[in-house]
Amino acid sequence: MTTLKGARERRVRTGGVELCVAELGDPAQPTVVLVHGYPDSKEVWSEVAVRLADRFHVVLYDVRGHGRSTAPKPLRGGFTLAKLTDDFLAVVDAVSPDRPVHLVGHDWGSVQSWEFVTVKRTEGRIASFTSMSGPSLDHFGHWINARVKRPTPRRVGQLLGQGAKSWYVYLLHTPALPELAWRGPLGKRWPKILERIEKVPGGDYPTSSLPTDAANGAWLYRDNVRSRLLRPRPDAYAHAPVQLITPLGDAFLSEKLYDELERWAPQSTRRTLPAKHWVPRTRPDQLAAWIDEFVTGVEGGRPEAKPSGRHSARFSGRLVLVTGAGSGIGRATAFAFAEAGARVVAVDRDAESAARTAELSRLLGAPKAWAQTVDVSDEQAMEKLAEKVADEYGVVDVLVNNAGIGLSGSFFTTTPDDWRKVLDVNLWGVIHGCRLFGGQMAERGQGGHIVNIASAAAYQPSKALPAYSTSKAAVLMLSECLRAELAGQDIGVTAICPGFVNTNITSTARFTGVDAQEERRRQKRTARLYGMRNYPPEKVAEAILRAVTRNEAVVPVTPEARGAHLMSRFMPGALRAIARVEPRV
Repeated sequence: MTTLKGARERRVRTGGVELCVAELGDPAQPTVVLVHGYPDSKEVWSEVAVRLADRFHVVLYDVRGHGRSTAPKPLRGGFTLAKLTDDFLAVVDAVSPDRPVHLVGHDWGSVQSWEFVTVKRTEGRIASFTSMSGPSLDHFGHWINARVKRPTPRRVGQLLGQGAKSWYVYLLHTPALPELAWRGPLGKRWPKILERIEKVPGGDYPTSSLPTDAANGAWLYRDNVRSRLLRPRPDAYAHAPVQLITPLGDAFLSEKLYDELERWAPQSTRRTLPAKHWVPRTRPDQLAAWIDEFVTGVEGGRPEAKPSGRHSARFSGRLVLVTGAGSGIGRATAFAFAEAGARVVAVDRDAESAARTAELSRLLGAPKAWAQTVDVSDEQAMEKLAEKVADEYGVVDVLVNNAGIGLSGSFFTTTPDDWRKVLDVNLWGVIHGCRLFGGQMAERGQGGHIVNIASAAAYQPSKALPAYSTSKAAVLMLSECLRAELAGQDIGVTAICPGFVNTNITSTARFTGVDAQEERRRQKRTARLYGMRNYPPEKVAEAILRAVTRNEAVVPVTPEARGAHLMSRFMPGALRAIARVEPRV
């Protein structure tokens, strides 16, 4: 039997069973109680627990009939929500007799925890509740009743959708069959099923008690589901602040189940994750960060403090690194992520500009923001940056490779040195970022997203932009290739193709084949034209956040970028004809 490394264990007797309780961290710190689901044992929380133990007193226990806890006799009637509540109170009285605890539940651990946080006899014993992948059966029952009594096409579709996702619940109500399956072939194959379908890393989870845990745990469903869904409690209101974490790829639960969350939990915070059901195993870093943030806020009397941006549920607490963040699209992107509650690393070769972006990001809502100065074309400097960020801030969740320079002029006036400069920044800077920070994402194994800023010039040929267009076309194809390679590791890759955007790249772009005076004139003229177009970088930033949320592959942003993208697919000859037109200078 696998145990939690370094944990202190005790036995707690309650209601004819003996519960195995494990503790990590300093008992003088706020207590966080982690409750596991079906068909798990407390070890499902091991990766989250060790990440919380530095700051909290972390308590895990095997639910009755699971892991190293004993099972009730008889099993029938031994897993009711009332008895599970008795168990919870016995555990918290033993581990935190004088202070309320912060409750965290996953799957059936969340289902029973909703009972704990809504019944009168636990008032004053729960300081906060974090729920993931497990609704209140009472709320679920009211949700069903509302759709049955007032059916509309949308509501009927929601009912049918959740009914399809709940196929396993029907099977678990059949007599003997689940027990035979779990003690037989299903129990043996379950670890591989989790690894293949849910991307759960292999190792010491699930534990060897899985077949018995799953067989006993079938009574969680039989003792509670039918009765509560048919007769839901009308007073199932949460008496503590609630944080709801919803994995968007959950195969068993619809996000629509929580449409009326605020009715039952007025003090609530919502988060979403691009992940499947078993997030305690696949996303422990993010869960630990959100639990830490929420518990710390409640302890400090700030349970309502949360980002208010439209993307806050998705990006709050995530670590986002943006290169070229000193101005333009990079700064606007850093600000957009800051408003969504992300932690921001602003990278730019101009130290003062990077520091200003970080400072403003904190004012806009970033819980933390840092400035780093680096030239993205410098391989060694980028390696040092990646090492420093990982050591001091953690592994990046979202990488935005934005740094770039402009270069205009014909092919024959573009020198080899000109080519090296534009490729070093526009292409090699992206390669360094993807290789170093993307490599850390892949090694961590908890997903992530890479955004590479390409350009409409990547698919729109121009006789005036051979070097720039080549660099951006390479970024676009690199993004497509990397997206294919990383898809199996839940790391998305997006190429953003902005178009004509009003940023200072036009005033700093170089023009080949002309003297310094003529170059300044062309810079001013180009900047004036882009200013007249006046497409703001904030719209590109919004497109970036939307693309990460939707995991989009290629995103042309401005109308002209979208039009050119369509022409490149359906009218490439017309684009080539346009490319031969002599540009006005």
